[in-house]
Order: sequence, then C-alpha cells, then structure tokens
Amino acid sequence: MARHRRDASDESHPSAKRLGIGIIGSGFNAQFHLRAFVGVRDADVRGVWSPTAKHAVQAAALARQLEVGPAKPFRSIAAMVADPGIDAIWLCGPNFARVENVEEIVDTVGRGRGQLAGIACEKPLGRTVAEATRVTSLVKTCGLNHGYLENQVFAPQVEHGRHLLWARGAKLTGRPYLARAAEEHSGPHRPWFWQGRLQGGGVLNDMMCHSALLVRHLLTEPGAARESLRPKRVTAHIASLKWTRPEYVTRLAREMGPTVDYGDAPAEDFASMTVEFEGADGRRAIGEATTSWSYVGAGLRLSAEVLGPEYSMSWNTLDSGLKLFFSRRVKGKAGDDLVEKQNAEVGLMPVVANEAAAYGYEAENRHFVRAFLRGEAGAFTFDDGVEVVKLLMAAYMSAEQSKTLTFPPPGLGKFVPRVATGEWKG
Repeated sequence: MARHRRDASDESHPSAKRLGIGIIGSGFNAQFHLRAFVGVRDADVRGVWSPTAKHAVQAAALARQLEVGPAKPFRSIAAMVADPGIDAIWLCGPNFARVENVEEIVDTVGRGRGQLAGIACEKPLGRTVAEATRVTSLVKTCGLNHGYLENQVFAPQVEHGRHLLWARGAKLTGRPYLARAAEEHSGPHRPWFWQGRLQGGGVLNDMMCHSALLVRHLLTEPGAARESLRPKRVTAHIASLKWTRPEYVTRLAREMGPTVDYGDAPAEDFASMTVEFEGADGRRAIGEATTSWSYVGAGLRLSAEVLGPEYSMSWNTLDSGLKLFFSRRVKGKAGDDLVEKQNAEVGLMPVVANEAAAYGYEAENRHFVRAFLRGEAGAFTFDDGVEVVKLLMAAYMSAEQSKTLTFPPPGLGKFVPRVATGEWKG
C-alpha cells in the first residue's frame, strides 16, 4: 500500500474545536498520558474507564488535579463511547484485554451510540499477528480514524535529530545505512507484564515494539511511505539472563505475587533483533535493536544512534542535563521521582525533569489530537502497528529456530511464541 504520509513533526493548528478524550485504562501508561495532556492545548480528558472502578475514580481525580479536563469515571466502555462529550478514545489497557476492548468500542459505534472522531491505541497493537489484524479489521469496519501510539518516534531529540540528519547529512552525502535503538530497565511494574500468557511474551513483545519501529523510522526518509524501506531478513535472540536465577525467582514471587513463577514459567528478560532492510533504491540498511528487563542503572534508559556515509547521531535519555547528588545519610522511601524505573535514591543521579515530554508522549498526543480534529488518521496508523507485530513475531520465530529468516516467514499469521504458551523454559 503506497501512501504519502505526513511527517510526525508537520503540524498545523486545525481549529478552535477541542477534542474530548476518553481513556481506557488507569495504570502506569494511562497516567503517563494524563501528564502528557498538560502540554496539549486543544483536548480535554473527559472520561476514564477501568475494570477496577476504584482505579477509574483515582485516574479521573488525577486528570482533574492536573487540570487536563473535567474527567469522570465511567461504569463501562460502552457508556463512555456513547457519551456526547467523548470524541476519541485512547486505548491504554493491558495487552490481554485489547481485542475485547476494541470489540466493545466498535459494537457501541456500530449501534449508533457513539460519534467518535478516532481511536488511538498503545503498543503493542496485539499479542500476535492474528490479534493485531483482528483489531485493525474491527476498527476499519466502522470507519474510525485510527492512530498507533508509539511515543519514542515523537521524542523531541529523536524527531529534531532525524530532521537535521536527513536534511543535511543524507541530502548531501547519501541515505543512512545503520540505526540502533535500545530500551532498558530493571523490570515492569505490574504482575501481568511478567506473564507470557497475559502479556504475549517477555521483554521482546513488551519493549521491542518501540525499538523495531524506531529504527525503521530513523532509516526512512521524512515524508516517504513506510513501504519505501522494506524488511527482508530478521535475526533475533532471546534469553533470561537475570530473573531465572534462584534468588531472583524468589524475589520476583515475593514482589509480584504467586502468579509470577519464573522457576516454572519464565519469560525472556533480554532480546536482540537485527533487521535487514531494502530501500526503494535497492540499497541495504540495517536496524539493530536490544531490549532488557535486566539492566542495572539509574533507571529507564532509552537510546538510539544513526550512522550514514559522513554523519552520525546519538540519543540517550539518561544524558539528561540535570543531576542530583544525595549522600548515604539521606534516607527516604523508594520512588520514581527522578527517573522512571528508578533503581537508587542515593549517589549521583540523573533527573529527567519532564518525562512525558522527553519520552515523546506529549508530542505524540498533540499530534493525534490535531489529526483527529482534522478528520485524519495521523502519521502512524493501526496498519503500522500490525507491521510492528509482524516483526516481533518474526523475531520470536527466528529466536526459536536459531536462524535468520526471510521476512515475512511462512506461518506468521497463526504463530504464537512459546514464551506465550508456557513452553519456553529459558
């Protein structure tokens, strides 16, 4: 499907109209979006739904506290979609509920009980290619504009660096040929993330979705179609390096509860993937991505670099420009007030002052709000989300078979990773 797409940084203010947002989910990711809406001028968060009513009440209260809209909790997704104040849905619930959440949205709209301008969905779009395809098909049947929420491609340093790299380096000396991306931290916040059956896999499914799209984005000329850079071969490796060690199996069970048993049903805590791309000019480009739940450092570290014939670019979120030092006499509670997934409270610590902006959530939300107000889908759609899931599943297939695979490999549409079925033992 050849299509010219608007670059993520190409924004114009659409009108004086404001978009009423309803958020599905109330956890860590949903709260990041609430904080990001502080920087969005033409939207109001007007509703929150969570399967736990108490959590919906708390998230709605946070929205009002942040002054991002007169949010109220809803008793059901259908009730929120049908509310005349809700113009668009931000789908931020857990992976295992993705299909049923979209089914309820589409059923409500199909019965004429909702007038939505669009639906934006967090990563990954589905736990398998079959789920991602199902979600996309459902949304297209009711004619909704759809946006795939991938915050890292909207990170200010990434998008500004990409623009300069292509406008100056690539224009004068040739396109980039190598991009690397990594997302690393010490592990997820909630038990379901650790369970392959619920989450769809381990760190590869949880975080490689960011890096897989980011390397392709960096290697794709701004304004060009996604198909101008095609994946040809995929090589991947997965491993459990830390959390299947006996002492960490015990710690994980203590912190996450008895449903997380890495002695019996582990998921990978490290993954690497290399994608060989081919450009429209026939030239090869390489994307390398690594993700980890076994990283020991100050906290979450996002990084990327790009190399071309006569230029390079690099990005690292822990190069924050702000650092604090606390001596060992400073005793306090553990928290995430300096950086996401913070691992220490003493010593020399980097501080990410506005994580919602630094990680791209703010620009991402601004972009899709304005796209939906214009009656458009935006820079990234559910079709992009399906492509990402295809790369992730190809990576799992490569890791399971211990070989490089031509993309797309046979059987991709029905494939379920062994990590997700409980057959993988590390």
